[in-house]
Amino acid sequence: MKIPSSFLPAVFFPSILLIVILALAGISYPEATNLFLQKIKDFTFARFSWFYVLGVSFFVGFMVLLALSKFGDIKLGSQNERPAFSFVSWLSMLFATGMGVGLMYFGVSEPLIHKFKLEADKQEAILHSLFHWGVHPWSIYGVTALAMAYFGFRYNAPLSLRSAFYPFLKEKIFGFWGHLIDVLALIVTIFGISTTLGFSASQLNAGLIKIGWLNESGFVQQEIIIICVVVLSTISAISGLKKGLKFLSELNLLLALCLMLFVLFNGDTNHLLASFTANIGNYLSNLVSLSFNTYVYQEGYLDWFKSWTIFYWAWWISWAPFVGFFIAKISRGRTIREFIFGVLLVPTTFNILWFSVFGNSALDLDIPLSTGVQPEKLIFVFLDHFPFSTLSTIIALIVLVLFFITSADSGIFVLNSLASCGKQKEYKWQSILWGGVLILLASGLLYSGGLDAILNAMMIAALPFALFLVLACFSLLRGLIVDERYFSQGFTESSIYWSGMHWKKRLQQILKQPQIGDMKNFIEKVIRPAMEEIKDSFVQQGLVAYIQEKNDKKITIALIVEKALARDFLYGVEVVKRRVSDVLLEDEKLPNLSKKYVFEPITFFGDSRMGYDIQYMTKEEVIVDILKQYELYLSLIDEKNEILIKEYNE
Repeated sequence: MKIPSSFLPAVFFPSILLIVILALAGISYPEATNLFLQKIKDFTFARFSWFYVLGVSFFVGFMVLLALSKFGDIKLGSQNERPAFSFVSWLSMLFATGMGVGLMYFGVSEPLIHKFKLEADKQEAILHSLFHWGVHPWSIYGVTALAMAYFGFRYNAPLSLRSAFYPFLKEKIFGFWGHLIDVLALIVTIFGISTTLGFSASQLNAGLIKIGWLNESGFVQQEIIIICVVVLSTISAISGLKKGLKFLSELNLLLALCLMLFVLFNGDTNHLLASFTANIGNYLSNLVSLSFNTYVYQEGYLDWFKSWTIFYWAWWISWAPFVGFFIAKISRGRTIREFIFGVLLVPTTFNILWFSVFGNSALDLDIPLSTGVQPEKLIFVFLDHFPFSTLSTIIALIVLVLFFITSADSGIFVLNSLASCGKQKEYKWQSILWGGVLILLASGLLYSGGLDAILNAMMIAALPFALFLVLACFSLLRGLIVDERYFSQGFTESSIYWSGMHWKKRLQQILKQPQIGDMKNFIEKVIRPAMEEIKDSFVQQGLVAYIQEKNDKKITIALIVEKALARDFLYGVEVVKRRVSDVLLEDEKLPNLSKKYVFEPITFFGDSRMGYDIQYMTKEEVIVDILKQYELYLSLIDEKNEILIKEYNE
């Protein structure tokens, strides 16, 4: 597909303009902006919480059913394409994708907050945390990544969300609706990244205070942290230091694993591993009921439900273009079934392990929240209960910084790709501009209402994008149906026997639209002579064989070979009427195709098997085909497998 040259300004500049207007409004009118965002968010959650719940649960069901269906065998690429990465490497990258600032921020704080707010026991507190970090977010990412990867690698479309709507929009994906989809994807991605910047800045601020590098927490301190990290990320993005970024990502993952193992082996290891096993069972047994619970019958939980479950679903949706793009990039050559189970199971399993280690340990320590400890500080309060707390705090800060830098760097790369319709060429000025936009937006929203303002903006933008993702699922399904139908169609039986002789005559036949007269002529000159000749041979061998014809409502002719202990062999041909596709009729470059209906000679057998078109066969090829079916008939006759054949007269 050729990407129009007008694509970049059509997507890039509207996105920039909307973000800059919101950021400037936050800086110029902080209170009014924060109040405006809060009211829209409250209205959205009051009216559409059910849609978030139903939509995200739909994504889970859609992914599972797709993996278990016949579409699971379809590859993300050509039929014979090998995976771009080995299975172990691919799983490792999915494992790394499951990590993030969110796990550092919520791994300790979320179970404690659920226990405190809901007055719940430990098992329920952990269950809600696992629900928010389990298969649901990865289904959102998976749907987005699968739509991008399928149309990008299977149809050579741009690796962009607009390509997911090709079955509905066709070439219009490069017009207004395509621009709208990618503008929305850009905006929600920017808000999703800004949310992460806000969480990271507040937690880094708390950690730097803990080790004595800063004295207080506030807008100025967090703004400096955001500027420093985004500038470093922008430099990394424009320098092209891919090996360095890969090294930092691997180091980050290693340090995070070391931190988790440190907590695991310095706590009650046996108890934590037993908790991990119990948490898996508890999560699976409650998955369906939690997936559809809107707390409509438990009004006392509504505020908590909107602040946590709906917030998470909106956050994951806002990250879908970002994470989905990277998952798509590394999944070329995988089957859809392999892709879905890998994306859903690997990160979810790791997240359950992470919360089992950090969350259960924090619950066992029973860290009080009534003293006013802020969520961003809880990880450092938690590490104080272990030996070498200063060292573990520094490691946690390093992990946060690296997550912060790599997330922002990756975010800038994805924004560049989305803004250029998946083109591989990178523009340094674009990376610098996106870095500036991220700083400006985060600064404006932080100034207007702190982290809450960023969260409100993100959750508002996620709602229309969720609707686009639902539509993308149906578009993807439509593409898969056509794909499976095409590759399972196979060639006609006539092509199996064809040696290539008389190809000009064959071409004339293909381009002709046969009518009823043509079919009568075909039966008289090809089918009947073939059946007569092979019938005579059967009779010479002592068999009872005859030809039976009907020419009333349907034109049929059949060769029947009688058998004493089994049902008779039957090879028949029926003239069938078929409607021609409107697409072919409307094509001006196919002038020979003008009739709405054609007639074809379709085989039928006594066992009700689906027949096939034999209109291109010669007399000799029809004879070979009859013998092939007779040989199959004989091979199926034995005392254990009496062939099931309907009598021709029936």
